[in-house]
Amino acid sequence: MTDGITYAAAGVDTEAGDKAVELMKAAVAKTHGPEVLGGVGAFAGLFDASALLSYERPLLASSTDGVGTKIVIARALDVHDTIGQDLVAMVVDDIVVCGAKPLVMTDYIACGRVVPERIADIVRGIAEGCEMAGVALVGGETAEHPGVMEPDDYDVAGAAIGVVEASELLGPDRVEAGDVVVAMASSGLHSNGYSLVRSVVAHAGWQLSTTLPELGRTVGEELLEPTRIYSQLCVALAGSTPGLRAFSHVTGGGLAANLARVLPRGLAATVARDAWDLPAVFAVVQAAGKVPWNDLESTLNMGVGMVAVVSPADAPALIAASAAAGVPAWELGTVVADPSLPVGPDVVRGAKGVDGGSVLLTGEYRVA
Repeated sequence: MTDGITYAAAGVDTEAGDKAVELMKAAVAKTHGPEVLGGVGAFAGLFDASALLSYERPLLASSTDGVGTKIVIARALDVHDTIGQDLVAMVVDDIVVCGAKPLVMTDYIACGRVVPERIADIVRGIAEGCEMAGVALVGGETAEHPGVMEPDDYDVAGAAIGVVEASELLGPDRVEAGDVVVAMASSGLHSNGYSLVRSVVAHAGWQLSTTLPELGRTVGEELLEPTRIYSQLCVALAGSTPGLRAFSHVTGGGLAANLARVLPRGLAATVARDAWDLPAVFAVVQAAGKVPWNDLESTLNMGVGMVAVVSPADAPALIAASAAAGVPAWELGTVVADPSLPVGPDVVRGAKGVDGGSVLLTGEYRVA
């Protein structure tokens, strides 16, 4: 008599999954404050929301995202403890744009085969990112998909919820003509545009181990640089800056398109390309791939990961506070009323389904 088909024989190792949970439990628990109930392993994460009773009209903000094809770099380098920070940043920094404080996050990992140590590294990175963001990691799921994904393939996604008082909601309705646009520096490429970047790397014939003098490190190290997490800084700025109008998280679509999303119709913002020194990685990608500048800036963040729109009176203090928190910031331009802007590649109007304002890009980038 032959043995029957088991779940393990079909490619799913539940014991490996249990081992992965044991390896990650301590890292996850470090994100838990007294508001988190039940610990790790429950069917649902529980968060004590009684603090919301002090709100007059609490609005819940939610976001979900992944890290795109940057994950290909992590798999190729067999480095899995930084991609989690990317995931947290991509999710929670969308939430703080409206002034909300992130409260809880959950993650989802799909893989072809559970390697406990690898899964634990991924979740450890997510937990560390959650600590940096001031958010509790209250749940997650690891799903093994043999036959659908190759054994060493995996992908990650996450979701988070935050809260903001309705009267303190940031957004386009607060923006006024004369407001100042402030840039907050990125840590590098962050986690979007990697399909373009990987194509340039292949075209240039570089290996991930190739050291580029312009970067001062290997291609792989540059490409795996974690996304900066702005959430705690943005929450602090929202609470201390009376003239703060809006934030814009610069992800897919680039600087101008994402800024246009937080401007009302009838207003436009100027962005001076020569207001900052373009970080080396963007110039390297452009030159190696002969990427048209307009295509580059509509895909990558160009060194600006978050933008604040603020009253002229409060702009200097916001710039100083950001710098004091370790995030260089500078003035990009201003908001103008009733613009009559030319049609062309230097003008970006409402993007991603938002019928908003416009952004005019002026000048040329300062490339070392």
